[in-house]
Amino acid sequence: MKRNLTTAIFLLTAFAFWTVLIMLVDVQAVGPNNAKVGFAAFNTWFHNLTGVHWTLYTVTDWLGLVPIFVCLCFSCLGAVQLIKSRSLFKVDADILLLGGYYILVIFGYLFFEMVPINYRPILIDGFLEASYPSSTTLLVLSVMPTLIFQINRRSHNKTIKNVVIGFVVLFSAFMVIGRLISGVHWATDIIGSVLLSFGLFKLYQSAVTAIDLRRENGVQ
Repeated sequence: MKRNLTTAIFLLTAFAFWTVLIMLVDVQAVGPNNAKVGFAAFNTWFHNLTGVHWTLYTVTDWLGLVPIFVCLCFSCLGAVQLIKSRSLFKVDADILLLGGYYILVIFGYLFFEMVPINYRPILIDGFLEASYPSSTTLLVLSVMPTLIFQINRRSHNKTIKNVVIGFVVLFSAFMVIGRLISGVHWATDIIGSVLLSFGLFKLYQSAVTAIDLRRENGVQ
């Protein structure tokens, strides 16, 4: 528990520090409509290197439905437990925490939509949209690790576990790399999402571990 909590605090602190750096370091009006961008030299260099790939953007956009489907599956699991037990307190604690965790992820997304740090390097349908942190990357890296975590807790079938782990790793890697090279985000937006996502996940993991330890020690 302490290791997960320490890692969570480190990653979330690193995200906060990274966010401040983006707001202060090499800020130039290099974005569309003269939008200001932090780490301008690095970001423009990387953006020019990769270019813009609309097909990859569209594919990764649609595949963003996969983590949403995962969320719905766990929501259904919690709903079934609630209906059967007729008590919220009899729903598995890790599922209840998972619901709270997903809400926290959504809050993080909405917060940065309302308080833009960086805008996209391109216009989307003629509009300049917030880009930091990458919302698709945030969604994928926040949700997909919970699938591995829950399968490891609930399944004893090694084949199922290996298939799920393999799928999550490959899918997540494709999505992150895809968003990075599609040209719809600055590179620093992706880095910020990685730090925030794993920080939040480790926070959830530490909370579940704490509850498990309390039960093992006979504390209700």
